[in-house]
Amino acid sequence: MIGYLVRRTLALIPVALGVATLTFALIHLVPGDPVVAMLGEMASPADITGMRHELGLDRSLWEQYVSFLGGLAEGNLGESISMHEPVMRLIAERFPATLELALAGLLVAVLIAFPLGIIAGASPGSPADMGAMGFAILGISVPHLYLGPLLMILFSLDLRWLPLTGRGGIAHLILPAVTLGTALAAILARMLRQSLVQVREAEYMRTARSKGLGATAALLRHGLRNALTPVVTLLGLQLGALLTGTIIVETIFSWPGLGRLLITAISARDYPLVEGCVLVFALSYVAANTLTDLLYSVIDPRIRLK
Repeated sequence: MIGYLVRRTLALIPVALGVATLTFALIHLVPGDPVVAMLGEMASPADITGMRHELGLDRSLWEQYVSFLGGLAEGNLGESISMHEPVMRLIAERFPATLELALAGLLVAVLIAFPLGIIAGASPGSPADMGAMGFAILGISVPHLYLGPLLMILFSLDLRWLPLTGRGGIAHLILPAVTLGTALAAILARMLRQSLVQVREAEYMRTARSKGLGATAALLRHGLRNALTPVVTLLGLQLGALLTGTIIVETIFSWPGLGRLLITAISARDYPLVEGCVLVFALSYVAANTLTDLLYSVIDPRIRLK
């Protein structure tokens, strides 16, 4: 396992280089000038030229790229153009909020998906199965961009049960987490249901039932663990969607996380901040998939990490 972790850690180097290069190229292809965005359309040409020189934006793209990679190798992502603070400091301040939201969304997804998937998988074709899968289809069909405002209108504006926006206690976290986790819950519930239906017909399940164990008890005692293997695999593949989903959810609920910071940076054409945020999202995705692989080997001991 240690060797596997070392190899995955080393693999982060080309991933970081590729993401950094692609982000650098794309952000410089986007129309707009960060200096004009900062100083305004009425700024004089002399002021614009002076600011571009001060920020190093008057250099060639190649020189800027080499300087960016040099700073990246030293762990320095530069200074935000619009906020005039080190990018690393801004990311360090905002990333905990994004991690909190992502973990809460994951918890919501698991708490919803497992009961629905087990109920549906234990009695395929029953009204409970159709109801659970109906919810799953609905959860997949409604995007964050619509679900978030609907929850805000119902629970914040009409019922006044939960705060509308911002980050504070658990109450502030509920609506963003539910918005983020619902789609993932629907996907996981469908996969768990399908996996349990397949496990029901396995030879060891028939043996357990022939020994007098009830169908549901046999499924929970012997089948559930084997049914979780493809679910964990799917979860690893969906972690990227969960992380990128925080960008939309944070914007809807004014959640002060990395996703909202990225949107602000894009609007301001803040090259260093955009590059830093995208890089952290990419590395977080790789790290999450590595943890999924480790969990995969724990659930199914037959699988060895290579």
